[in-house]
Amino acid sequence: MTPNELSDRLWHFAARVAKVVDALPDTRTGRHVAGQLIRCGTAAAPNYDEGRVAESRSDFAHKINIALKELVETEGWLKFIVIADLLSKKRLSRVGDECRQLCKILSSSVATSKGRKPTESPESQQRTTTNVPGVGGAAELIY
Repeated sequence: MTPNELSDRLWHFAARVAKVVDALPDTRTGRHVAGQLIRCGTAAAPNYDEGRVAESRSDFAHKINIALKELVETEGWLKFIVIADLLSKKRLSRVGDECRQLCKILSSSVATSKGRKPTESPESQQRTTTNVPGVGGAAELIY
């Protein structure tokens, strides 16, 4: 996937998140979640685009990592929406799948930019365990 294709994919994801936000109930909880989700769910695309014009490799890694963190937060809010019965699991399955795929792509990009294998954390260079933020483990969604 080219950088332009990934950028487009992230912007389309942001638009899908906006549609999820619009579908949330107009309740106190729904409004709170909507505010959180619209911020994190639309933040990955501009952060990724900013990273594409980074001044250094570390600046690139930093911006891409911010985009990844926003996607991980989005994944958490999508999980909460299902747990709290604000929207159905079926309604969120496609956007949840896309979020996980984008997390994996950006995790690989961050790892590559830092000179690691995509499944290695900085700590795993000294240990034998691995940890990719937002992919599997506690952050894995229940879709």
